[in-house]
Order: sequence, then structure tokens, then C-alpha cells
Amino acid sequence: MTNTTVLISGSSIAGPALAYWLHRHGFEPTIVERTPALRDGGYAVDFRGEAHLSVLRDMGILADIERARTGVGSMSYVNSAGKPQAKLPADMFAGDVEILRGDLARILYDATREHTEYVFGDSITSLTEDADGVTVAFERGAPRRFDLVIGADGLRSTTRRLAFGPDEQFVKHLGVYCAIFTTANHLDLDHTGHAYRTANRLVAMYSARHNAEAKAMFYFGSPALDLDRRDVARQQAVLAEQFAGNGWQTDRLLEEMRYAPDFYFDSVGQVHLDKWSRGRVALVGDAAYSPSSLSGMGSGLALVGAYVLAGELAAARGDHRVAFRRYEEEMRAYATGCQKMGDGVAKLMVPSSHFLASLLNRYYKIMPYLPGKNMAAKIARKAAENITLRDYSALARR
Repeated sequence: MTNTTVLISGSSIAGPALAYWLHRHGFEPTIVERTPALRDGGYAVDFRGEAHLSVLRDMGILADIERARTGVGSMSYVNSAGKPQAKLPADMFAGDVEILRGDLARILYDATREHTEYVFGDSITSLTEDADGVTVAFERGAPRRFDLVIGADGLRSTTRRLAFGPDEQFVKHLGVYCAIFTTANHLDLDHTGHAYRTANRLVAMYSARHNAEAKAMFYFGSPALDLDRRDVARQQAVLAEQFAGNGWQTDRLLEEMRYAPDFYFDSVGQVHLDKWSRGRVALVGDAAYSPSSLSGMGSGLALVGAYVLAGELAAARGDHRVAFRRYEEEMRAYATGCQKMGDGVAKLMVPSSHFLASLLNRYYKIMPYLPGKNMAAKIARKAAENITLRDYSALARR
């Protein structure tokens, strides 16, 4: 085996999942994470179909995920007075199992911390590759040498920027911004959610952690904005400006936003690259092929990508040139299919006019009675299952 030391940037989903499988195959993974600790909160993510579930099962974490599942059922669209106008069943937007992103990150961390070195509170600042490896400089720590570097650091990947180029070359803005944070379940939602849609805007709340709290979500349509990713105060000011006078629970949620410990704000986007590797550096998950947070495919795609990447490195005995090529051959069509699930969703999420918003609300009201009501769920499941995973178990370290 060659190239056994692997630095992974990012500790959310793809990073720890990759570390798990790399260790199983005899590699030595290290994860560097910019935040000082695991990030809690975040939106609910779901897994659907045997491709996703089989990987979770083989990792031994499916039971843990099922115990922490959100259990959220239908989502009701309400008017400004909070009266339900339409109800969408859970299978339209959730998979076989749904879990909060922060809870999933904790489960993955617990499954990997004994055999993976975690470096929190630091970030990669430069990558210098030679014939034998990569010298990595960090924002805080001393430089270190690794055989391979994998970017699993999301839509705004630092690794991708350093190795491939600026975001503008690869990130496609879908015309929508999203904010999410934890708040009190003051509507007493019982494993359900409420959403309020107006022209170019949507506000939603759904219960979380067995109704002990709730998640507030804001979506608004906008061209790309020039915002500092770390300037939370400015992000919150923009959100307040966008939703001023919106109605329903908006004002209360905007007030509670200022005290939320886990406020998250970003554009909704997809990532498109011609190649997912360059030399000894490769990308996985959202950093390589984000289908957008609106697709419902990102977490499952990241999980499968980590499984395949680690498996191909093991099959190639660490030869990154062979492994990275095979990883892309196995994953490219699957990732493209998952990305198609995100195309067009943004316009449905935040229609641009009052007329379209009203029309969509009326359509949702009658949709449960239409013959094709389950079509979206069937299409999503077909995309999630559109890959035949290779069995790499024979390559696992005994």
C-alpha cells in the first residue's frame, strides 16, 4: 500500500465518512476543521434507497441515525393568520430516514474519533505538491506533509479554491439564499412543520429533537450578493431587510434569530467541475458536486462518494492516479442525476410574483388528490438508487 497518510478538510458528512472507510482499508486519515468544535444545528438531511442505507448499515451507524431521526411528518402551508391552506405528506420531501445535520455529524464523529486525528480550529492556507506528497500550510498549526489531500469542505471549499481556482469558476448560484437556525417551538408543533410563502420569499418552522425545539428556515430570491461568509451581523441585517413586513411569524423569528447559537446563512448553489482531482488533491461531497440544499440529495451523495473514493483507493493499493480516475468513472453519472433533482426547485421554492405564489399555494392544496401526487418522490428515489455500488469489503484491513 502506498500513499497511506491522507488529510481531509471538513468534518461535516463527507469528511468523517471518508475517514471511516479509509481507516477500514488501512489508511491513516487526519481531519482538519475550521470551526473550533463540531457544528450543531443545521437543517434536516435525509437518506433514501438501498444505496444510501446499505452504506450506513455497513458503517454500523444506521441504528444510531434511526434513534435520532426527526420523525417529522407532513408540512402545512399556512396563510398570514397561520391557518393551514395545504398539506404536503412527508414522503414528498423526506427520505427513508431524516436526521438533523448536527446530530449526524456527531454520530459520524463518534464512529471515527478513535482512529482519526481531528484538528479543530484550523484551516488549510496553501498546498505545495511534489513527486512524493503534499506540504500543507495551516492558518494556525505548523506545516505538515501528507501523501494525499481530500477536500470535503462543502460548497465554499477552501481546498477547491487552492487547488482548482476561485468559486466563481465552479459554483452556480441558483438565485436563492437560505438561512436556518434553532428556535423555541412556540407553535407547539408536533413532529410537523408550517411554511408561509409570499412573492420571492418563504418562511418555515418545523419541530426538532422530539418537539423540544424548532428549526426556522428563510428562503429569498436574489442575485448573488457580495457578503463576507463570516460576517454574521451583516447576514442577519440582510435577512431582516429582505423579510421586513412579511407577516405570519416572521417578525418574531427575526428577533429570535439574533440570539440563535447556530445561525447559518448562504446562497443555494451547485458545483460543476470537469474533473474532481488534480494531482494528489481530490474533492468529495458538496466540494466536488453539490446538487444544492434544495435537491434533497446532498447528504446521500456525499456518503456514497466517500464510500467509493475510499474503496477505489484501496483497490488501487493507494495509487491515486488510478483511484481518482476510477472514483470519477463510478460517480460521475450518479452525481449528475442527483444534481438534476436540484434544477428548477429554486423557482418553485420562491416564485417571483404574488400571482405565481398564490397559484402554487392553490396547486399544493389540490395536489394530494391528483393522480401524479407521488411522482416527485418516485423521481427522487430513482435518482438516489441510480448506482450499483462495488463491494470493497474484501479489501478491508483484517
